[in-house]
Amino acid sequence: MGPKPARRFLTAADAWAELTQDEETEGWILSIDGAEQSHVDARNPRRVFYEYLRRIANVIDCAAPAGHPLKAVHLGGGAMTLPRYVAASRPGSRQLVVELARELPDFVLSHIPWPEGADVEVIHGDAREALPRVAQSRAVPANVVVLDVFAGADAPRHLRERAFYEQVRDTMAPGAVLIVNVGDDPGLKFFAEQVEVLGSPNRSGGEPVFSDLWCLTEQSMLTGRNPGNLILIARDRPVPDSWRDALVAAGPHPAAVLDRWALEDWVRALRKPRGPGH
Repeated sequence: MGPKPARRFLTAADAWAELTQDEETEGWILSIDGAEQSHVDARNPRRVFYEYLRRIANVIDCAAPAGHPLKAVHLGGGAMTLPRYVAASRPGSRQLVVELARELPDFVLSHIPWPEGADVEVIHGDAREALPRVAQSRAVPANVVVLDVFAGADAPRHLRERAFYEQVRDTMAPGAVLIVNVGDDPGLKFFAEQVEVLGSPNRSGGEPVFSDLWCLTEQSMLTGRNPGNLILIARDRPVPDSWRDALVAAGPHPAAVLDRWALEDWVRALRKPRGPGH
């Protein structure tokens, strides 16, 4: 039997947060109203256990040479798995976390402190409303922005529209990468919407928010029939071809890495009506 779970009520989410120790990995699991959200290995923050978080960490690995400090903004914090990863793998990085649930950061950090030397500022607020404060942070202009706030089609409208992504882009350095975790249901309609918002020209024919857009996921997600997580990576310049081999090799396996053209073809196929038996 491990230690008794710790619990804290989150006012904004109207939900209970719970931290339990994972006996198998000796890490910590953060759950919100019983649904697992994050996993942290406090002894080795470079070990990222959950599949979708590992894919995001792999993109961060590509964003600059190994060990090179980054400026990183995390919109959505959870148990701070990714800020811990950056702090441990890239000493000297400056980071900012925006978390909607006011009580969550103190609750998590009181049980799982930051790695030694971590330079991370945490602010409370809605991801979009906090952007003016983000713009004043030492973590801006960011080399990496991670957006991990979506819960499928229930995502707030103001966080899924073009104007929000344009504001996020304004906090980023030239050549920086935006990494978006999109959780979705079978059919992937919300995911397809976000691909269009991020990568398509505006209604007047102007440029897309980001000039290049790729996707990382698990191979079985390409059927469109499963719920799960898909990772979008967006840049204001082409994603280097070298990232493809690195991301495929890094997994988790079986990994699918779709460049802009493959992504557009796949989303187009997802939107086609399926016949009987499909």
